Amino acid sequence: MKVLVIEDNRDIAANIADYLEPKGHVLDFATHGQQGLQLAISQRYDVIVLDIGLPGLSGMELCRRLRLDARIYTPVLMLTARDQLDDKLEGFQAGADDYLVKPFSVKELEARLEALIKRGDIKAANRVLSIAGLEYDPETLHASRDNQLLELNPIQRKILELLMQNANRVVSREELEEHIWGDALPDNDVLRTHIYSLRSVVDKPFDKKLIHTVHGAGYRLAETL
Repeated sequence: MKVLVIEDNRDIAANIADYLEPKGHVLDFATHGQQGLQLAISQRYDVIVLDIGLPGLSGMELCRRLRLDARIYTPVLMLTARDQLDDKLEGFQAGADDYLVKPFSVKELEARLEALIKRGDIKAANRVLSIAGLEYDPETLHASRDNQLLELNPIQRKILELLMQNANRVVSREELEEHIWGDALPDNDVLRTHIYSLRSVVDKPFDKKLIHTVHGAGYRLAETL
């Protein structure tokens, strides 16, 4: 994993490096808040270790700017000597994903970082989906094509999400039905009706067709059949 460590205590930073780097992890370091923010914005990291008490720019403010201004959602683990509940809540409200109180075990730190990366991968998979001008955000439920807002009902959104997550791959009818209804499958073939209604919104008003029927197999969302 590639880790950005923003920590002004050089002994702590060296301790983290001595444990993680021999295991093959790649680490970058910053000892100043503003320097850490610039690195976090300009480089791609799997996870960020962030001290709260930094010179120049506090860890709290750094995390807020990262989330609100830069729109960067790299997982952040905050390090601090503060162990009060209010301090932890402030860290989470600033956008932190985890919180570790000093002194700490570097072995526990590594385990928490790896867990954050796994969680981050899941979140990333759930962020805005995009193909050929079609966009869908599973968190806000906002859908658009060529910057035109698409009005979708809940079932249409479920179908679109699964098709976009599997763009260019054929999604079987069984996969779609399970995704929409789980074990409580409807008695008759209503999936076809929902696909038709989705096409009326996603494809009909536009020049290029994106939702394709693959006869005998299922459906595929792609620029070309």
